[in-house]
Amino acid sequence: NPLFTDHYWAIIIGAIGGALCTGAMKGMEKLKIDDVVGAVPAHLVAGIWATIAVVITNPDANILFQLIGIAAIAVFVFAASLAVWKLLDITLGIRVSEDVERLGQDAGELGLEAYPEFVLMPEELDDD
Repeated sequence: NPLFTDHYWAIIIGAIGGALCTGAMKGMEKLKIDDVVGAVPAHLVAGIWATIAVVITNPDANILFQLIGIAAIAVFVFAASLAVWKLLDITLGIRVSEDVERLGQDAGELGLEAYPEFVLMPEELDDD
């Protein structure tokens, strides 16, 4: 609740969220998981942090309830996403070629990096 958050807490919580988001982006690149706009680090990682951070600033918040909320959202999003992706796979197909997969879809299909300022590591093509 914003009514319980002092300005300095907003800065601290936001700074931690930004650091977690950046770290998650680097981790996803190391794992070769393509997320062109950083949606997973921003919404999943920083979102979980923000939900837990409510306990820091709100005296009425309960960590158990926050964790239950995170778990409930995770179950719903996983189930809904799985259903949509299965439907798309059955009707349209969802895989790209191995070359496009290796390069990333923006570079492989469009010939450019959609957000070059977010590329954290140089792309190395290997034959693994």
